[in-house]
Amino acid sequence: MNFTLKPLARSLGLAAALLLAATSLQAQNKGGTLRYAAISEPAPLDVMLTTAGVSVAIGMHIFEGLYTIDSKYVPQPMLAEGETISDDGKTIVITLRQGVKFHNGKEMTSADVVASLNRWGKFGVRGKLLMEKATSLEATGPYEVALKLSEPNGAWKSLLATIEGGPAIYPSEIADKATDKPIEQTDYIGTGPYKFGEWRPNRYVELVRFDDYVARSEPGDGYAGKRVAYFDKVQFIPVPDVGTRVSGVQAGDYDYSETISGDLFDQLAADPSVVIHRAGVPLFGLFFMNSKEGILKDNYALRRAIQMALGKDQAMRVSFGPEALWKAQGSIFPPGNFWYSEAGIEAYNQHDAAKAKEMALAAGYDGTPIKLLVSTNYQAHFDQATVFVQQLAEAGINVQMNVVDWATLLKMRGEPSQWDIFVTHHGVPPDPILVTFLNDGYPGWWTSPEITALKKEFTGTADLAKRKEVWDRIQALFYEQVPAMKVGDGYAFDIISPKLDGLGETTVIWPTFWNASFK
Repeated sequence: MNFTLKPLARSLGLAAALLLAATSLQAQNKGGTLRYAAISEPAPLDVMLTTAGVSVAIGMHIFEGLYTIDSKYVPQPMLAEGETISDDGKTIVITLRQGVKFHNGKEMTSADVVASLNRWGKFGVRGKLLMEKATSLEATGPYEVALKLSEPNGAWKSLLATIEGGPAIYPSEIADKATDKPIEQTDYIGTGPYKFGEWRPNRYVELVRFDDYVARSEPGDGYAGKRVAYFDKVQFIPVPDVGTRVSGVQAGDYDYSETISGDLFDQLAADPSVVIHRAGVPLFGLFFMNSKEGILKDNYALRRAIQMALGKDQAMRVSFGPEALWKAQGSIFPPGNFWYSEAGIEAYNQHDAAKAKEMALAAGYDGTPIKLLVSTNYQAHFDQATVFVQQLAEAGINVQMNVVDWATLLKMRGEPSQWDIFVTHHGVPPDPILVTFLNDGYPGWWTSPEITALKKEFTGTADLAKRKEVWDRIQALFYEQVPAMKVGDGYAFDIISPKLDGLGETTVIWPTFWNASFK
């Protein structure tokens, strides 16, 4: 038998890397309570049913999925060990890790995975994007599940890797009884490195280290790989006022504060009492149109008139401040990303009030107030809305702002009679199918024969070149039917205490507190 030294060298190199990572992790200190200043009280933590940022940021410490994403947004196994796919792409067999424990002490098996995916497919925010084409889902062994589809879905792994509105794995006894309503707090039982402790409304949500957590062995990379809980507890504290979030870290009352105003960037960058923690990729504001009822339902011409009136660069300058923190560009994905596209972007930033007024009259607009729902918890949302309301007034389009707190907005946006436009933001997902305006169950409810056909074509192949060509057509349709309006790319930033270690320089999407500790 012939032997070669190259595989051995690679194995030794990997072993050395793992040993170095383990040594680094062991050098960190266990203990303490991390205090996170959040922009608002969270919605329920049932991550299958929500895309609300604060809820997801908390919930992803409790719940895990079969896959997750690394720092380059590539799906990687988490609770899965691996998978095999049939030649026709219609059968996916997923092997599960063994010995993984839920917070109630039960071992995770295929029964839990099947129950969770079934509930997600029926009621989850993104579940139908994959599961509506499922012909069967069954446990083919204690640690193996088989998903059969009526047609291939090129985005299947990205859909399973997304925790935001995604298929977190719950114990079967919880998933089986769960409906389209959020699960109870007593059922917040996952496999994550922290477990649910208590929720004191308007004071904090507290997570506690799960000492029996079974981690992966690979070095941490983005959300993938090894997760170690060093803090005894993590408290997520609602602090709606940005000034209080800033002064709280400066004074040592909080250890991490999210979503800081861009006009404070230069000042805080020079402040030794805080450390800037930037987003690794941009967020982009979205003004969703109501496609279910109201004045904008199916009136694409009026939507295009509204977009014609807007100067996106002005809104970005007011909401993000220094130009280093924003870029007014119309592609849904940023330059350099594989999915970057110039299709339709000539309509992105025209800012022509006279033309907009002419287009609105031609679309049948009679001056009826357009109801815009916005929150001040995200200051950028409110700033952008304020700029746009003035620009629309100059075009003769009457917009009536309804300003509420974020928790109220999350409830109201699900009631189509309450708004015509609502304001939110979006991170850059690993696959375009995860962009919320493509989910016809998400508030906005964009459905048309054209987008339905394009979505089917987009997910029906794994050929990236073909999918990119279809995505170009989807983005062109986005500017034609205007289910939402993109504001621009903004690099949000948080601030942290200098005594924190292990957080890295940037976040992937949401900050996480495994592999982090106090110095």
